[in-house]
Amino acid sequence: MLVDFFFTLRKYELKVSVRELLDLINALEKQVVFGDIDQFYQLARIVMIKDESHYDKFDRAFADYFEGVSSIDLFDKDIPDDWLRKELEKFLTDEEKAKLETLGSLDELLDTLQQRLKEQEKRHQGGNKWVGTGGTSPFGAYGYNPEGVRIGQAGNRHNRAAKVWDKREFANLSDTELLGSRNMQVALRRLRKFARAGAQDQLDLEQTIKSTANNAGYLDIKMKAERHNAVKVLMFFDVGGSMDPYIEQVEQLFSAAKTEFKHLEYFYFHNCVYETVWQDNSRRYTDKKEVWELIRTYGRDYKVIFVGDASMGPYEISYPGGSVEHWNEEAGEVWLNRLTSHFDNVAWLNPVKEAHWQYTVSIDYIKQLMSDNMFPMTIAGLESAIKSLR
Repeated sequence: MLVDFFFTLRKYELKVSVRELLDLINALEKQVVFGDIDQFYQLARIVMIKDESHYDKFDRAFADYFEGVSSIDLFDKDIPDDWLRKELEKFLTDEEKAKLETLGSLDELLDTLQQRLKEQEKRHQGGNKWVGTGGTSPFGAYGYNPEGVRIGQAGNRHNRAAKVWDKREFANLSDTELLGSRNMQVALRRLRKFARAGAQDQLDLEQTIKSTANNAGYLDIKMKAERHNAVKVLMFFDVGGSMDPYIEQVEQLFSAAKTEFKHLEYFYFHNCVYETVWQDNSRRYTDKKEVWELIRTYGRDYKVIFVGDASMGPYEISYPGGSVEHWNEEAGEVWLNRLTSHFDNVAWLNPVKEAHWQYTVSIDYIKQLMSDNMFPMTIAGLESAIKSLR
């Protein structure tokens, strides 16, 4: 049974190994859980999944194997809350319950539900067909049917629902979803590289034992410095204009980066980088930093991340004087080339959906200047960017 479960996880592209399967079998042999599918779900996820960004895939694989559900997403159509609001509850006699017909197999039940969701346009209550409340329909909440799909109701009142349809808790961790602050932190951690630096204020137990043994049993305490993330990151954020719709998303990325990286420097620009950037938007015209100064200050080992929609007139990149804010003596592409030539690892994160990139000439232009290291701001996109920076 567990071997088939193992291959189901692999089918959903989860990187589970035989070692993890053996650990799960060993836990079951020791009766860590017994006779409870919910407890088994928790145990299997703890043992088999090491990266929380894969929780959603695990949920779908688990449902596929243990409940016969494969690639069905009934929530392509959002069910309005008022369709499921409890206003009356129908109580049936034993004779009335016995008269109700079932829809047969689980597959037939799910097929029927999908068809009803396509056809239904409004709330229903007390009926026997549509998704609703307080009736005898197989679909909905607070009613009765000997075999049904419960939707939106807390608790299982009659213990008869064939499937409890709730949105997956970790669905937001799908590779194609936009990033949230927690997802960003998970992805950014892949860039970390630890090193010991600073005062030696932590006990080095292993070396203390070794040194004491070599010292004929006389205690010889050894200390070591604390481990810190040694990766150094330089970020450039496009602000204003077409970037306004993405403010919340970019703020989350900035917050996640500040949490993950001790050595983080950041600057702002508008549309394209020119001869100067700034760190305080309220003083952007009076307190600027020259890009030449950044090149002299920060070493080649800094990981550089540009964040912007790259959406502008192509002339803003390719011509002197192309900036919409000031007269730039040299074209934006000149400055971008200087930065990408100086730093060894550079990536560009674009909040615009990747499917729309082809419709904006400047996006393709910037992508070429970045040697194709432009990535969408999704989990998969950020992970690819981190991989390129490493």
